Amino acid sequence: MTKGARAAAAVLFALILTLGVAACGSSDDSSTESGEGGGAIVSNPKNGKVTLTIGSKNFPEQEILGEIYAQALKAAGYKVKTALNLGSETVALQAVKSGQISGYPEYASTALTSFFGLEPEEVPAGAQAAYEKAKAEFEKEDLTAFPPTPFASANAVGTLKKTAEKYGLKTVSDLEGVSEELTLYGSPECRQREDCLKGLQDVYGLKFKKFVPINLDQRHEVLKSGQADLSIVFTTDPQIKRDNEVLLEDDKHMFPPYNSTFLVTDKVASQAGPDLAKTIDLVNQKLTADVMQELNARVDLDKDTPAAAAQAYLKQFKLIS
Repeated sequence: MTKGARAAAAVLFALILTLGVAACGSSDDSSTESGEGGGAIVSNPKNGKVTLTIGSKNFPEQEILGEIYAQALKAAGYKVKTALNLGSETVALQAVKSGQISGYPEYASTALTSFFGLEPEEVPAGAQAAYEKAKAEFEKEDLTAFPPTPFASANAVGTLKKTAEKYGLKTVSDLEGVSEELTLYGSPECRQREDCLKGLQDVYGLKFKKFVPINLDQRHEVLKSGQADLSIVFTTDPQIKRDNEVLLEDDKHMFPPYNSTFLVTDKVASQAGPDLAKTIDLVNQKLTADVMQELNARVDLDKDTPAAAAQAYLKQFKLIS
């Protein structure tokens, strides 16, 4: 990436984050600025007695989140180590239970389907309800799941802005009557998944001109090249803003809410004390989908490190100096 392009991306990032602050509501912003219920992370010398090892699963969004929590907790006075890029959710969960790491970010719906045996269609449609169910299941295993982020990393139907304007598409339901003219691309397993093609057929009653299976890394390229009219993407994909794409609103709540929670053992939560929850809450407040898309873009597209993207986020919202 050229120096000029990197500078432009940095300006865009600052703008997106600033907009993210405004989007969170005036009451939250005023309390943050006044130091009530928000503000900068304050270092507590007592926390220096506690060492926390922050982990993550093995993809960029997780590594960025892991770095954000690690840097924030260090600012709160804890001694912090990182063990990022551990592997799948099963590997990461085992690392928490065994004490290899103190905690890591996990998606509530992933926990419900991967750890607790729910089918995608059994996951509660609301983010808070999904979190509460996952939290209750984790409590049975002596694990603490902190309240979730505003963003959800979920499946979505994506299209180019020009296609959305041509057909008047804002919601998935708007595809009724036009989907027969459109091609949909998605992962090979999408055909059988209730949170993918099968759900679009069963829940929304849609029929497409053609469904084409592709690898996940092609989900945006097929839109840009004109091969696909619609593509199954993720709500925090970095290409969404950069490629002028539109996500159709899931107005029937078919896609499970993959909001992120921070997971630790009850023992770690007790040892770390109240500043652990307070710091995680401060970190989570501004992690909207728009902000997460731009953080992912810095790493995936601009080739910044997860540590640099995390630091930019924390400084932009004045959580650290």
